[in-house]
Amino acid sequence: MKRIINFFRRFKVNLYLMSRKKTGFAATYEEQPTSYEKTCFQICLKAIKHADSKFMIAPKSEKRYIENKPMDIFITIDGGRVDLTNHVYHYSVKLSDRNQERITYIFDTETEKRRLSYEDLINSQIKNSLHNVLERITNL
Repeated sequence: MKRIINFFRRFKVNLYLMSRKKTGFAATYEEQPTSYEKTCFQICLKAIKHADSKFMIAPKSEKRYIENKPMDIFITIDGGRVDLTNHVYHYSVKLSDRNQERITYIFDTETEKRRLSYEDLINSQIKNSLHNVLERITNL
């Protein structure tokens, strides 16, 4: 009986260790970014940081869009691929997983900053508190 229990314990430990190991060449190999990818990443960063850029996120497809009229560029970020269009040329560049995560994080952070400043602008326009509105309505 003790043998069977020990066998299952070792089996459980081996399963755990096998699930934690990185297997195969693909898991340990990190692809180096190409010059196109580096250039595309820099263009995206500049477009995101530019004050005149307009952002949009499609909730179902999770695509991210950047439009910048002064730079004359339109960028679509979707699932590891960045599409850049400038009314003359269209480029489609595949990003590595790391760069995809970085650009998505930077995009989301900048969008959140702009949302907060927009909410502050809206809240600064408030002239009456909720209690004052209630008093005004009840006095009518």
